[in-house]
Order: sequence, then C-alpha cells, then structure tokens
Amino acid sequence: MKTIVAPILAATLAISASAAYAGGPVVVVEEPEVVAESPASGAILPLLLVGIALCVALCGGDDDDEPAAAPAPVE
Repeated sequence: MKTIVAPILAATLAISASAAYAGGPVVVVEEPEVVAESPASGAILPLLLVGIALCVALCGGDDDDEPAAAPAPVE
C-alpha cells in the first residue's frame, strides 16, 4: 500500500505545483487614493462678492435729471 501511495502523492504534488505557477506571479498594483482638497478661497470669496455688490448698489449710476453743463467755448 505504501508503495502505491508515495508515487501517487508525488505525482499529485508535481501536477498541482506546476498548475499553481502556470500563469506566473500576480502583481497587484494599488492606486493611490485621491483626496479632494477644500477650496482655498474659504470665506474670502463670499465677502469679496458682498463688497462688490454693495459698491455697485451704493456707488452705482447717476440718477440726476439735469444734464451736465457744457463747457464754455474757447475763443
């Protein structure tokens, strides 16, 4: 019985070992994780936009009804 088991075990190991390496080594490449950064403007951009909007509203167009006086002609 031992004479039959030893060659069968050796043949099984030889076949399974060659099948295990048949495809070559598997190399797993891990991709680096991409982390989204917070915007650098933070609270500066909204404050800037509010300031511009206030300037447009308060310093805006001239609503005078009288036209500007024309300069006197030079003689």
